[in-house]
Amino acid sequence: MNKYLPDTSVIIEKLLSKQAAEGKIKGKILIPKAVMAELEHQANTGQEIGLIGLSEIKKLRELSEKEKIELDFVGERPDATQIRYAKKGEIDALIRQLAHDNEATLITGDLVQARSAEAFGVKVIYHDLRKAKKKLSINKFFTKDTMSIHLKEGIKPMAKRGLPGEWNFVEARKRKLKREEIKKYAKEVMEMARLAEHGFIEIDRKGSTIVQIGKHRIVITRPPFSKGWEITATKPIKEMELNNYELPGKLIKRLNEESSGIIISGSPGAGKTTFAEALAKHYQRKGRIVKTIEAPRDLQLPREITQYSKSLASKEELHDILLLTRPDYTIFDELRSINDFRLYADLRLAGIGLIGVLHGTSAIDSIKRFVGKVELGMVPSIIDTLLYINKGMVEKAYSIKITVKVPSGMYESDLARPVVEVKDYSTGELEYEMYTYGEQTVVIPVVPRKKRNLNAFEQEIKSLVRKPEIKIKDNEAVIKVSREQLRKLIGRKGDRIRRLEKKYGLSIEVYKK
Repeated sequence: MNKYLPDTSVIIEKLLSKQAAEGKIKGKILIPKAVMAELEHQANTGQEIGLIGLSEIKKLRELSEKEKIELDFVGERPDATQIRYAKKGEIDALIRQLAHDNEATLITGDLVQARSAEAFGVKVIYHDLRKAKKKLSINKFFTKDTMSIHLKEGIKPMAKRGLPGEWNFVEARKRKLKREEIKKYAKEVMEMARLAEHGFIEIDRKGSTIVQIGKHRIVITRPPFSKGWEITATKPIKEMELNNYELPGKLIKRLNEESSGIIISGSPGAGKTTFAEALAKHYQRKGRIVKTIEAPRDLQLPREITQYSKSLASKEELHDILLLTRPDYTIFDELRSINDFRLYADLRLAGIGLIGVLHGTSAIDSIKRFVGKVELGMVPSIIDTLLYINKGMVEKAYSIKITVKVPSGMYESDLARPVVEVKDYSTGELEYEMYTYGEQTVVIPVVPRKKRNLNAFEQEIKSLVRKPEIKIKDNEAVIKVSREQLRKLIGRKGDRIRRLEKKYGLSIEVYKK
């Protein structure tokens, strides 16, 4: 009788039950107890692959009851040491030894395991799992203009259709989803992630799994983490180039030559990721070395751009790798935690060009998220350009710099301090100021001055003194008059200047010609 001994890789891909049902495998199948222990551990920790593997064992048992095959369990459960060093090959070594001792053919989808077994004289059937191809069933809910699909047990499948900022939330099917149906989709996604050439499991936690398959990013949640099974799948519906955004030539020049710390912000679904992809491809075509930090890795980019996973590496490892590989620009997708902001700051201060992507309901909100995570004086050193995306286009562009001055709304010269200025890049108008006030860091909108107020200010000064020289910049006014006119303009104990400052919202300095 032929004897076969599978490892975990082929069990979770459900190859044996299919081949046994078709009569391609006849004889005795030996299941290592080490494989059962591994599947049970994965299932107990909420990993979907563990449940898939146990389901496959159940099918093999059913086939044995129908006398299609014989089924037996062999070996001992791994001890604590073998479990601790499972990733270093201890469990694989145990499985190879069982195949050798039972004179069985090892069936595996792990190339290293196959070559090692052959070296020990064990017969091997190797399945190249990466060559398997099939379509996902959830693809039937996608249309050409579908941005994302939302599947949840007990409700009808829903879909976002349209363009970023201009989409509709519509039913993708009239019939409600049952739990078994959505669990079937989830299992299929997990299998495909292991089989597809461009598929991988980015994060697999108890209660949630994030998968990338080609252009699809798929999030699976299950009880007890979520109330019911849920699958959310997204995909880009349009690839954009930088010239599609119709940016002003002045801004493109800044992105090409001046900016090294760029933040792309916007609300979910506004088109931030699509713009980041366009910018990355633009830099890559210009001969720059571009890399990305993502979690999950879902940016659709040319092969020349290396994509690193933030989920599978520590902050220190990413820091070291990026400094040693010397990219010109790094796309940091989805800044979330304090460590993300600190890593962004560390890399930027080390001289690497960075493009950070984060969520914000308004342009200034993205800068506020840096407050408290990095020193205020460092902000202009790590961010020099802020781009706000809305409805798939660049709605606002800001430049950021630091200066020492009296903040807007304050008038006493001894209140001067370092102030971070956020200016509209197109008009040069000052829109926000950031500075410390007491022990707090504040972000204050600057009320735009109306031209008629400035004209009125100049006319009032000219009515008070003869031939004044007046220069106005931002919220500051410098006036030069003759010695004879100084006292008249300043007023008794400076009361006239204080009145003018409050009236026109300006900080006024008076000098002798």
